[in-house]
Amino acid sequence: MPGYSFEDLEVYRAAREYRKKIFALTRRLPAEEKYNLTSQMRRAATSLTNNIAEGHGRYHYQENIQFLRHSRGSLEELIDDINICIDEQYIPEDEMNDLKSEGYSLLRRINGYIAYLRGRKASAS
Repeated sequence: MPGYSFEDLEVYRAAREYRKKIFALTRRLPAEEKYNLTSQMRRAATSLTNNIAEGHGRYHYQENIQFLRHSRGSLEELIDDINICIDEQYIPEDEMNDLKSEGYSLLRRINGYIAYLRGRKASAS
């Protein structure tokens, strides 16, 4: 498809919006977390979208799926980091629960895209 890129993927667009929210959250964390939790969350959020993009660029179903698994792992890591924010009372729990809920929704989208790719792979065989 001419002009078709990872930026056209619904799952990428949703992940990108989630990454923006995570970056906004990290700007609100205490200064003592700058080199720990903040840095970790930013790396995981970046990995979330980077892996979707890199997998799309591989043009091979199984490789794309593998990169989506990495993306999924980064997302689960972010959800755990949100739990840390809740446990340490850095951000109000209701805000964090909304972000967690959005994370689980994104997780379902990633899993759906993986299922779609597996179906395409099976029909191509």
